[in-house]
Formats: sequence, C-alpha cells, structure tokens
Amino acid sequence: MLDLLITHASLPDGRCDMSVAVQGGRIVEVAPGLHAPARETVHAQGQLLSPPFCDPHFHMDATLSYGLPRVNHSGTLLEGIALWGELKPMLTEEALVERALTYCDWAVAKGLLAIRSHVDTSDPSLLPVRAMLEVKNRVAPYLDLQLVAFPQDGVLRTPGGLDNLQRALDLGVDVVGGIPHFERTMGEGAASVKLLCKLAAERGLPVDMHCDESDDPLSRHIETLALETQRLGLQGRVNGSHLTSMHSMDNYYVSKLIPLIAESGVSAVANPLINITLQGRHDTYPKRRGMTRVPELMAAGVTVAFGHDCVMDPWYSLGSGDMLEVAHMGLHVAQMTSQAGMRQCFDAVTVNAARVMGLDGYGIDVGRDASFVLLQARDPVEAIRLRATRLKVWRKGVLLAQTAPCAAQLSLPGRMGSTAFMPAKAAGG
Repeated sequence: MLDLLITHASLPDGRCDMSVAVQGGRIVEVAPGLHAPARETVHAQGQLLSPPFCDPHFHMDATLSYGLPRVNHSGTLLEGIALWGELKPMLTEEALVERALTYCDWAVAKGLLAIRSHVDTSDPSLLPVRAMLEVKNRVAPYLDLQLVAFPQDGVLRTPGGLDNLQRALDLGVDVVGGIPHFERTMGEGAASVKLLCKLAAERGLPVDMHCDESDDPLSRHIETLALETQRLGLQGRVNGSHLTSMHSMDNYYVSKLIPLIAESGVSAVANPLINITLQGRHDTYPKRRGMTRVPELMAAGVTVAFGHDCVMDPWYSLGSGDMLEVAHMGLHVAQMTSQAGMRQCFDAVTVNAARVMGLDGYGIDVGRDASFVLLQARDPVEAIRLRATRLKVWRKGVLLAQTAPCAAQLSLPGRMGSTAFMPAKAAGG
C-alpha cells in the first residue's frame, strides 16, 4: 500500500492529469491515471503540483527585526546599514533564534522548504553564527537551511575579518561568502575574491558572494570570481549574487563577460525585490536600478535563480516569505513577460534555485524526495499572477502545512456566488 497518492495534478512542465505515488518519503511512480491503494489519496482537481520553492539568497540573522532599535524612515540601504550597526550591540542569541524560527514557520506555510542564508561574521563574538547554527539544527526535520559565512563589513576591511570567517566555518557554516565591492578599493575587492576562493578550495566548500551590488560600471568582481572558479577547479560550486552593476556596464564588455561566466560554471542569483529598490543610489534618470541581465545570462546557459534577500529587517520593511512574489517582481524587472520567460521565472524560484544550492533528491520524478507543494493555480504563469494559495505542503511525504482555498463570496445580482480569480481556460489552452 502506498503512503500517499496524488491524482489529477498538473505539473510545471505542462503535463496534465498526472498521478504521483509516494512510499517511504520517496516518489515511486509518476504517471497519468494511476490507481492504487494508499493510506491517503489527494485529488488535485487539475491544480499545479510543484517541487517546493527554494530561496538561494537570504539574511535570516536580521529577519523580522524591523523597527529595532527604530524604524528605517527613509527606506534606504544606507539608513538600513546604520540601523544594523545600532542593533548589533542589542542582539541576543535567544531573540535571533526566535525571530528566525518564526520566519521559518512563514516559509514552510508558503511552500518554501530550502533556504540559503548569509550570516554576518564581522563581529568577533560570532553571535549571529551561533544563533543560526541552532536554528539550522532545530528546523532540520522540515526545512533545508544552508548557512553562508558572510563578512558583511568586508573580509579585508574588517580587523580580524578573515579569522572571524574561518572560525565560523570551523563551527559548521556551510559556504564561504564575501562582499568584494564593499572593500576599501577595487584592488582589495579583487584580492578578497582570490583569498576566499582559495580558502573554499582548500576546505572543499562552495562559494556564494555578494558581487557587484552597485551601479558602478567598473564594479567587475564577477569577472575575477569567474576566473578564480576556473583556475581553482571550483566549477559548479560558485555563485555570484546580485550582479547589479550589470545595469550600468557597456554592452561590449558584457559581450565578453557573460561568456566567461557561462564557461566558468558560475551561477547567478538576482534579488529583484531588494535590487529594484535599494540599489543604484547614484543614478538620476533613467533609473535602471537593480537590473541583473537575467534573460541574457539564461540565454548563455548560466543557471540564474531569484532570492528573497530580506523580510522585515533594517534594510527592507516588506516581504512575506513568498517566492512567487519574488518571481512576480523578477519577471517585470527583467521584462520577461513572454510565455517562456514567465516560466523561466518560475524555474528561478524552484529548479534553478535548487541547482544553485546543490540540493539532492529535488524534483518530481521517480526516486526523488516526495517534497512538493499543491498550488491553487493550473500552471506556473497563473501561479505567479495570483501568488497562488499553497493548498498543501509536503516534505518527504509528510504534510507540513495546508491553507484553505482562496475564494471571495459575492452578492451580485445575476452573477455567480463566488470567485477564485481564475478565468475559464480557453479552448486548447
């Protein structure tokens, strides 16, 4: 007998009326019209069954701290940085853990079951590191949490920055991080990339760097990151996050840069909610803020994913843990409103994000983990449009969360009594 059988589901690749059979936390069959005895059978009613959402770029040590010690009235990055500096002396491990666990509750309810979080290593106390390691341990039964050692104030700029980062790795942090554009000079930025990639190679760890998060056309640390990836044999283990200086680079340079990134196997993570608002502080008009060249990178074969980055922290007062909100902003910012482009944006918060994170057992296929989310939508485009309700969320066959379908009750003469905001499918659609 099966543990779980989901029938009449639509899948992100366009297959309809599909059944997914689960046994022992794994998918054992994916086929149309499957009938078999099961402890639980769920009729999907033609709605979308997707692998879980993944967030490849987040800051969990700061999440839900908005308003502490005061509100960011300007809504700017600079005031947010100042606020984080004010908040640091007030941080306690207990408060950091509780806020992070609350956010993980939100994430699971939104079908987000894998998060890569950067953790500030600038303070010698490593308080945020210890707190996030505790969170990682506590959420392990229901959420994959990867931690990045992130020298937020610059690994060379901060006294003892490298030692702090190495101690964080010794404690069990998973990934080497960096922020080369925030070092004192362009030369020190490049030097930090080389230093940190060498450290990752020696320790056998992945790399994920805040890279070129600026509107400076000469902020070109992704170039060094790609070259070091090739030189040290780190292909497939390195990610460059943000890459927003790309919106100010000339096209000739980009015509050389993107093939180099593709050749190196470096992936890219854009964070559209944050990038479009907090970056590009020195432009006037046109305001091209935060425009990582997503479709161009994808066309070159680069794995591109979207991250949420922040939710209610000193930098960003908004956010909800909803990766469909991220995809929705991403497709508008990147002008990816073709049918193919919108589906690529759905991939950017699912399969591509999982690839960036190196997740094993991900996807809806035989032998993979039975981890998925049933959405109140019929396809990925509709899911993004509606920021669709997560009807059910499973991890390895275990139901973690469920939400009642969204429907408005109407009292309109001559009209239906309710609406779920979903038009009838066009013939052949």
